[in-house]
Amino acid sequence: MPDPPPAAEASDVELSIIIPCLNESDTVGICVKKAVTWLRDNGVKGEVILADNGSTDGSIELAEGEGARVERVEARGYGNALMGGIESARGNLIIMGDADDSYDFGDLSGFVRELRAGAELVQGCRLRAGGGRVLPGAMPFLHYWWGNPMFSKMARVWFDAPIHDVYCGLRGFTKDLYRRLDLRCTGMEFATEMVIKASLRKVRFAEVPITLHPDGRKSRTPHLRTFRDGWRTLRFFLLFSPRWLFLLPGAALILLGFAGYALALPGARIGPATFDAHTLLFASLSMLCGYQAVWFAIFTKVFAITEGILPEDARIGQLRNILPLERGLVAGALLMVTGFALLGWAVVLWILSDFGALSYAFTMRIVIPGSTLTALGVQTLFGSFFLDVLGLRRR
Repeated sequence: MPDPPPAAEASDVELSIIIPCLNESDTVGICVKKAVTWLRDNGVKGEVILADNGSTDGSIELAEGEGARVERVEARGYGNALMGGIESARGNLIIMGDADDSYDFGDLSGFVRELRAGAELVQGCRLRAGGGRVLPGAMPFLHYWWGNPMFSKMARVWFDAPIHDVYCGLRGFTKDLYRRLDLRCTGMEFATEMVIKASLRKVRFAEVPITLHPDGRKSRTPHLRTFRDGWRTLRFFLLFSPRWLFLLPGAALILLGFAGYALALPGARIGPATFDAHTLLFASLSMLCGYQAVWFAIFTKVFAITEGILPEDARIGQLRNILPLERGLVAGALLMVTGFALLGWAVVLWILSDFGALSYAFTMRIVIPGSTLTALGVQTLFGSFFLDVLGLRRR
């Protein structure tokens, strides 16, 4: 067994290196040995923790033999394993990395340097955009040229994440940050959740270029599944971004509905096309769907803030001040009254015609807007009540 890294007492430990593991006997010993050697050679007071998720192939013994402390985590999942290892860590500085020997645990100086300089999250970058390098055969073609760059770009645009490689599993962070982020994901989304939440909270980031090596495992194939994992990432991004999932599509549908009304109410013609009652129906559908999506955006944001999933947002507080329950009820009632008035007008016209046939082109321009305004009023009434319920904080 090699000499242990220079860390004897818990109070002396500066850095904890966490390696999640589930049956990684091909490579786990190599990873632990590199990490232990790096700690010793660089005089860093640290520890190497194998967060084992139920290995049965000798991984535990191999890791212990190379100087790691094993933390057994019964709850299955990549995120669960990491959370178990982080909770047991004695250092406030944490570096996590996979056990497949694709990350070089013998070269962690950049991460420690940035953490010591005050960065709270230091993200490794394997892609050229961030100065990284991917060795031949280390990353699938689609991941390198499409999936990873696309999702990394989305993270920068949607969440203002100052990184170029959102998927990189080699990263450093402080234990204080980990506790503040209150991470919830127990699976592969754990690492993405960390980046998103840290970005939304405007923590101090740093990015370190690294080299990705080919997966060293021989006895089994990697866990990655291109399209399944891509969908899981997209779904996770959308769940953390009510603006992109609900608000922007909803606003676009509302605008499209207004455009339809502007054309259909006067019966406008553009070339051979005539915009009539059927256009009003489509426009009303667009407005109703869009209005509901906007309410969903507000509901989701308030719920996420109340549950601690997303950070506080001053705009939500302003919205609640501008539109308290009572104003929402008044607005909903006004919409409903206006809608009922239009519908009542149509009924009066029917009575005046002795319940006979009505002018389709004229009455539909009354009935459709009346029905739409009534539905919008009902949505506003119920939405205002539900928003007030969501705003109630638990003790």
